Amino acid sequence: MTSGGSDLVAFPTAEQRAAARRPLTLVQKWQLAREIVVTYVHARLWLRRQSLEDVLGRLRENAALEPATGMHLLQAARLGRIVRRTLGMLPFDSRCLVQSLVLVSLLARRGIQTTLVIGVKPAPSFQAHAWVELEGYPILPVGGDYGRLHEL
Repeated sequence: MTSGGSDLVAFPTAEQRAAARRPLTLVQKWQLAREIVVTYVHARLWLRRQSLEDVLGRLRENAALEPATGMHLLQAARLGRIVRRTLGMLPFDSRCLVQSLVLVSLLARRGIQTTLVIGVKPAPSFQAHAWVELEGYPILPVGGDYGRLHEL
C-alpha cells in the first residue's frame, strides 16, 4: 500500500474469490485482448494531440462508477496483470503511462473508479513513473520509492 488504502472493502467471500480466479474462455481472452489493444491505440493517438487530463476524461467517459468493493479490488488486480502481459507482447512502446491509461479505461467501463498517480524520483537522476490505484491500493506496480507528484 502506498497511500494507506482505506477500509474500503468488505473482504470478498470465498465464492467471490473463486469466481475472480476462474479461467477466461478463449473467446473472453480474445475479446479482452482486443479491448486492450484498441484502447491502447486510442490512448496513444489522443496523447499526441491532447493533454493527459483530456485523454483520461475521454477514456473514462460514460462510465457509471460504483463505490469500491473487495470484489472490485480483485477484478482490478486481475485486469492489471492481463493489461501488463498483453501490452508487454506488443512490439510498440507500452510503458507505465500507457499501461495505466489502458487499465483506467478498462476499469471505468466495468464501473470501477481508480486514480492515476504520477510519481517522481528526483535523485540521483530524475525519473517519472505512473501507476493506478484503487482506494489507495496500487493495481499496477509502483516500482520503487517514487514521490507522489499528481493524482488524476
